[in-house]
This record gives sequence, structure tokens and C-alpha cells, in this order.
Amino acid sequence: MSVELRILSGEEIRRLLPMAECIDLMEATMTAVSDGKAVLPLRSLMKMPGDIGMLGMMTGYLATADMFAIKLNSIFPRNAGTEHSSHLGMLILFETGHGYPVGLLDAAEVTAIRTAAASGLATRLLARPASSTLAILGTGEQARHHVAAMLAVRPIDEVRVWGRSPEKAEAFARHFGQQYDAVFRAVEQVPAAVAGADIVCTTTHAAEPILAGDWIGPGVHLNIVGSSIPSTAEIDGPLVAKARFFVDYRESTLNQAGEFLRAIDAGLIGADHIVGEIGEVAAGLLPGRRVDAEITLYKSLGIAAQDIAAGHYALKRAIEQGIGQTAQFG
Repeated sequence: MSVELRILSGEEIRRLLPMAECIDLMEATMTAVSDGKAVLPLRSLMKMPGDIGMLGMMTGYLATADMFAIKLNSIFPRNAGTEHSSHLGMLILFETGHGYPVGLLDAAEVTAIRTAAASGLATRLLARPASSTLAILGTGEQARHHVAAMLAVRPIDEVRVWGRSPEKAEAFARHFGQQYDAVFRAVEQVPAAVAGADIVCTTTHAAEPILAGDWIGPGVHLNIVGSSIPSTAEIDGPLVAKARFFVDYRESTLNQAGEFLRAIDAGLIGADHIVGEIGEVAAGLLPGRRVDAEITLYKSLGIAAQDIAAGHYALKRAIEQGIGQTAQFG
């Protein structure tokens, strides 16, 4: 028996997986995850010596896609600021009938789109409806995709951009100011970027907090995205403690979310500080924002179910449209 294996490039995935559609897809996916319709082992990381980087592996099964998968990523934070993504690798999708691999996808593009789309879902569920001012901390790949996700779910008319390099922040604001019907401006200091903002997205490779609780006022919604291992954190403990804290997946947060684990170690919170998974909010099982003055926070670590759902969606559309390269397997 021979099975078709379809190979999709990053450019093809961008065409097949529009942000608005992926946000809706993440709502169904995260609801399924919280309903127990996924198998999600914790990710594993192999660290290499010096500043070489890491190899990350994520595996999972998602019932709603009827697929299982493995994602292999090289994680190279030192690629930040270059033409190279910090996450490079492949997503291999398998069918559950006989276990054949049916899709080989550019993991960097799948990861970038689905991560921002999950933040878009969280923002749609948690941010105040009239939120119009966005602060983006970071100028890399995730920052770019988060602009698209945030503008897809809220009436954003002002975007403030901060990055460690003022020149890159200026270039980012200039570039996206020409693409969207919103005012983009670069800001040199984080406190100025977040002052009065309705939505804040942290998308950096920071090892130590760049955002403090004292800088965030009532009513803000935060998407904390950049840190994905226990040894790094983008925000400080007091901000974790003062926020209504939602996650993509409880088990990964309790084991791998640096901000959350540091706040526990500091005695600022307990494990019960997690209000719930975003899928529980999407399903109507938990209230999200209860009052306008609440600070809501979505901690994104990323899970294999998101990769499988996004990959399955792109693969299905590729087959329908005859996009991608094919090879016979078996």
C-alpha cells in the first residue's frame, strides 16, 4: 500500500492558513483540549553547549483532526534580529488509520501563525470589547503575527512598538503603519509603551522580566508569549499575582511556565492561581473578564494540539487546491 505524503513550504502555509480563520480554528481546538480530546505529553528540550541552541520536540494527538504528530524544532534565540527564524524545523502529521505520515510542513510558519491566533482567541474572549490601544513588546516574527491577530479581534487604532533596538522598532512601526489602518509608533522605553494601553503582547526572547506589575493599570489584557521554558520569564511575579491568570494547558504551565513558577517560588501565588484554560472560557465553562477593571492574562506556552489543528487545516486545503509537493510513502 502506498500513501501520499504532501510537503508544504512556509509560503504555501501562509496562503492556506489566514489569521482570521486560524483564530476560529484555535477556538474549536482549545475547547477540544479542555474537553479531554487530546493527548499532550510535555515538550522535551535538548540543550547544546555554549550558545549553539536547543532541539525541541513536541508530540500529540488531537481527536477533532483525527491525527497525531511530532514537531521537531531547532530553537536558536541568537537568530533574533536576523533574516532567520528562531524556531526552524518540521511538523510531521500522521493519519490514525494505519499510522502513515501524510504531511510534512514548515514548522516555523505553522508555529508563528497558530501561536498568534491562540493569542487572538484569548484576546477576543478576555479583552475589553472597545480596546483600541495595543503595545507590542518585541520586533520579531511573533510580534509581526501578533499585530495581525490583535487587529483581527479588536478595533485597534494605535500600536506602540518597543524593541531592544530602537532602529528595529522604528522600522517595524514604519513598515506596518503602511499596511494597516492604525497609527504605529516606536517607543524607546517599556513603561511608556504600556502606559494606558488596553492590550499588551510580550513576544521577546528575554531571559529576565522586561515588564513589571507596577507599570500595568486596571483593565489591561496581556498575552505573555515569548517565554516557553522554566528558566526564562518576560514579566515579574507581582504582575503574575495581580492578574486573572489563564493558560493554554494547565499541565505544561505547572511544569514549564517560567513566570508562573518564579511567582510560586517567591511565595506570591499558589498553583491554584490558574483560573483555568482558555478552552474552558471558550466553552462557557468559566467566566473570562468579570469587570472592566480586571487585569486579564493569557500565558501561552504552545501545545501540539494547536500545531495539529493548524497543520491539518492547511493540509486539507492544500489537497483540495492541489498545492504543495507530493511523494509516495510505503
